[in-house]
Amino acid sequence: MSDLSRAERRSARRGQRAESPLLHLPGGPLRNPLKPLELLAPEALEKIHQASLRILEETGLLMMDAEALSLWAAAGARVDHAAQIVRLDRGLLLELVARAPRAFTWRARNSARDMPVGGNTITFAPQGGVVYAADLERGRRPGQFADYQDCLKLVQQVNVLHYSGEQIMATHDVAPSVRHLRRLSAAITLTDKALMEAAHGREIAGDNLALARLVFGEDLEAGPPAQGDAQPVAVIGGIINASSPLRYDERMLGGLITYARAGQVTIITPFILAGAMSPITMAAALAQQNAEALAGVALTQLVRPGAPVIYGGFTTNVDMKSGSPAFGTPEGAWAMLAGAQLARRYGLPYRGSGSLNTSKAPDAQAVTETLWTTWPAVLAHTNFIMHAAGWLEGGLCASYEKFIIDLESLAMFSRFLAGFEISDETLALDMIAAVGPGGHHFGTPHTQARFRTEFYQPFLSDRQGYETWLAAGGLDAAQRAHVVWKDLLARYEPPPLEPAVREAVLDYVARRERELEGKRLYD
Repeated sequence: MSDLSRAERRSARRGQRAESPLLHLPGGPLRNPLKPLELLAPEALEKIHQASLRILEETGLLMMDAEALSLWAAAGARVDHAAQIVRLDRGLLLELVARAPRAFTWRARNSARDMPVGGNTITFAPQGGVVYAADLERGRRPGQFADYQDCLKLVQQVNVLHYSGEQIMATHDVAPSVRHLRRLSAAITLTDKALMEAAHGREIAGDNLALARLVFGEDLEAGPPAQGDAQPVAVIGGIINASSPLRYDERMLGGLITYARAGQVTIITPFILAGAMSPITMAAALAQQNAEALAGVALTQLVRPGAPVIYGGFTTNVDMKSGSPAFGTPEGAWAMLAGAQLARRYGLPYRGSGSLNTSKAPDAQAVTETLWTTWPAVLAHTNFIMHAAGWLEGGLCASYEKFIIDLESLAMFSRFLAGFEISDETLALDMIAAVGPGGHHFGTPHTQARFRTEFYQPFLSDRQGYETWLAAGGLDAAQRAHVVWKDLLARYEPPPLEPAVREAVLDYVARRERELEGKRLYD
């Protein structure tokens, strides 16, 4: 029997946390009352902007899709169809980018979980695109569909995550041709949060839209009954990655066009490692990121003016000793902050990332690098923070324990950004006078009325003295996180779903799985 198992039993016998405060954290998007941190002076920002326009005008982008090339040619871009190169004059580019909405509503199956995206709102999505799963009992292993379902069940129960997630991990036990069907149907049935699913080519994106219509109705842009503003509304979205440097492949362009044409969310995100996919300097990497992102944003508006789109930044440096990505670095923090400034310059919602790190375990390195990513994202007023929880090993692995550790940080951000009240009541001058010099405030009416709610109450951090902590099992943070995620899974209950909708979704998936058997799709 493992030490962890013995410690878990000891902890349970001593009644540690009958119910986790994690289950009762406030929901909804965060609103950032602070001014965004401006890393770049106006003249430096303008220099990057001008460099991006020169890249698009002179070098151009490779766009590996016939429809995209035809759309650009019809709009007046300079298109070399044989080489699949598109060169964009700045006037055309900026006119198209200006059509994109500054904010939009991302509807959820449960209207109480609808997400406003843009302005000063911050929303969090779980890790995505990882290959392996890991936990303290079973170790590191290829992701399975059961792991995918576990992650969705955890996401559903925690209010500090706002989306069901996109490709939370690879499901090695599911055929690639039908993974999108299994993933999205699981997100629909196991969660009631805003839906994400990969827009990998036209056929996969088409299936995603068909499933969304079964849940939300034929009009995917219909707002909730109480909605009175003119912001666009969408019900599903996916990440569109540029294949840096300066290339969009057929898979990404097909998904972009399909989602944008249906008025759904595209999150345009170049992934640039300075020194590998761009010149080594962060100035060059940012200029290239901006060029690639603006071209993708402009294409969404060429397909459909007003389609909701997010400007994404995922730029960091390469480790020059190993050639591997480096995450949680000062350079990555620069890129996050500068990317947000650029997005604001064009009036676009901004996507960044949260729990990026290169650690192989949910340890001090993982947390340090994660906070060097999440803090810049928050200070930058990032509207959509992808990979906000669970990321490990440079994005190769999703850790159950790291997921819980990250949630503690997200909950603390939620508390921090809410601020505190300054009033006659909270200044409590009468209590200060009553206690006077040398006394204490533990027993005052002011303290007694507020002690349960005045301070953030951690669900993971341990504040006991050493002897008490040791007697309770002596669990470190990762071991305590292990206890928490297992408890959450044991408590999971699926959210309500109309039986007719569930049946329609499952019938569609079953039919499409038969049709796609043995077919090669992008995934």
